[in-house]
Amino acid sequence: MQDALNNWRLPRKMLVAFALIAVFVVALGAAGLIANRHLSKIADEHVTSGIASVDALSDVRGYVREYRILMYSHVTSVSAAEMASLDDRIAKNKEKIDAALGKFAAAAGEEFTADVANIRAVLTRLEQVNARVVAFSRQDKDAEALALLKADGKEASHAAIDATRAVMDKTVALANARGEDGNKFSDNALIFMSVMVFFSLGALAIIWNLLNKTVSRPMAELTSVTTALAEGRQANVPHRDRSDELGEIAKAVELFRLAAVARAEADRKLAEEQKLVTATLGEGLAALAEGDLTAEVTAEFPAPVASLKTNFNDAIARLREMIGAVSVSAAGIRTGSQEIAQASEDLARRTEGNAASLEETSAALAQIDDRLKTSASASAQTVARADEALATVAGGRAVAEEAVQAMERVSHSAKGIDQVIEGVDKIAFQTRVLAMNAAVEAGRAGDAGRGFAVVADLVSALAMRAEEEAKRARDQLTVTQTDIVSAVDAVQRVDNALENISGGVGEVHGLLGQMAEDNQAQSSAISQISVAISTMDQSTQQNAAMVEQTSAAARNLTTEVTSLAEQAALFRVDNGRPQARRSATAPASAPVAKAAPAKPKAAPKRNQAYVSPVKALPVPAMANAAARLNGTNNEDWSDF
Repeated sequence: MQDALNNWRLPRKMLVAFALIAVFVVALGAAGLIANRHLSKIADEHVTSGIASVDALSDVRGYVREYRILMYSHVTSVSAAEMASLDDRIAKNKEKIDAALGKFAAAAGEEFTADVANIRAVLTRLEQVNARVVAFSRQDKDAEALALLKADGKEASHAAIDATRAVMDKTVALANARGEDGNKFSDNALIFMSVMVFFSLGALAIIWNLLNKTVSRPMAELTSVTTALAEGRQANVPHRDRSDELGEIAKAVELFRLAAVARAEADRKLAEEQKLVTATLGEGLAALAEGDLTAEVTAEFPAPVASLKTNFNDAIARLREMIGAVSVSAAGIRTGSQEIAQASEDLARRTEGNAASLEETSAALAQIDDRLKTSASASAQTVARADEALATVAGGRAVAEEAVQAMERVSHSAKGIDQVIEGVDKIAFQTRVLAMNAAVEAGRAGDAGRGFAVVADLVSALAMRAEEEAKRARDQLTVTQTDIVSAVDAVQRVDNALENISGGVGEVHGLLGQMAEDNQAQSSAISQISVAISTMDQSTQQNAAMVEQTSAAARNLTTEVTSLAEQAALFRVDNGRPQARRSATAPASAPVAKAAPAKPKAAPKRNQAYVSPVKALPVPAMANAAARLNGTNNEDWSDF
């Protein structure tokens, strides 16, 4: 049988093997499908007629209890609106009971038709009792309604609940019986599936054994032979007499073995040629690694790789020319960079001096600006004081005018008093005349007029005293008028003096105002000049920093060029001395104007940090003044 299988083609073997496997798989699948469908049917019946029926009966019981509660609420209702609402709820509850019972009848099937009829009969009796209760409640016969509800209503409600409970118990028992049937069928199906799996595993073991003997093991033997041939070892190719694919593979491997023998001879010759090329190129590359650019390939290469020799020699020649040119260029760049660095240092020193001069100039201008501002402030204060003096003089003139007017009023009053005194004098004279006449008449009267004569003498004496006092008052008034005239003249002279002082103070005020304006203009001009010089100072410092970085860049360039020259000097570009000695003959750096001759020093290291010859510039003295006027320019020097 194994020989017959060896002559079968591999697709036929696979077809037979997979067909047998498919038969067992289909049998197992069919058995599982049948068992699954039967169990699904049992489960569906359990859910449909069991759980759904129990849920429907539970709803019926709940609605019956709610029905009884609604009846109690109807009997105890206190308003027509509440009674109407309860009537509506009772009607809906009946509909729910009918719907739940219909759902149970549909789910339970014909087996429970009698049970459904029994429940409907019990519910009908309950509705009849409840209808009587509702009738009593509508007639306000609450006592009769409660008595009926507690007697017949309670009995009918319990009968309905007991009927639903009995049917529910019957439904649960039927569901349990169906579950037992399903479990038994499941156990039988499991036993059948186990037997089928056992036979399937036995068939798979037989198929695997046949495939291993006819396919896997011969394939492994051919793989071992192929591996040995690939490693260059000799091996005999088996299974060349078979008629299937493995026989064809064995014949192909035999051809491969014969071709490998021929190719091994060709590889040996090729290895000798490659060894020659590799050794020659290795010697050239070793010389190149040591810096010798004069080592060229002189051996004869085989025709297929002859171009490799030409390309190597051309590359060596190009590299030799390039290294020579790099050495010469490095020497020239080093000279130029040294000159740039020296010039940058000189420019940095000169820029530092300019910055110091600008700083001193800025400080001097700041002092002048401060003094001008002080003078302008003093002038402004003097102008203010002059304004106050003008106001004071104007006030004095006003007071003098008032004094003159007061003196004139006093003079007029004195004239009035003089007239009054003159009137008093005339009255005294007339009184004295009358007293004399009275004395004459009293003398004529004799003794009868003696008392009247005494009175006349007294009146005459009083009139004389009045004349004397009037005369004295006139004299005093005359003196007073003279003093008033003198005072008026003095006040007028004071007013004239104050007028002259006011004119002088006004002229001084104008001169001081002009001086203050001139000082302010000079202060503004000096401030602008100070800001400009501060800007120039900052720009000079930025230039110094830029020159310093330029010098540092030139020094770094010199260091890099020196390093490049040292690296280039490691190569030999002719049969004489190395490039390092050739580069030593490069022209020296040209001297820089006004620069001291430099002493010979060692070549700078590549990583040595550059130290600037320019010292750090001080902070400008006018930075604060410029910041107070127009702000400080904080732009980076690279934007200069």
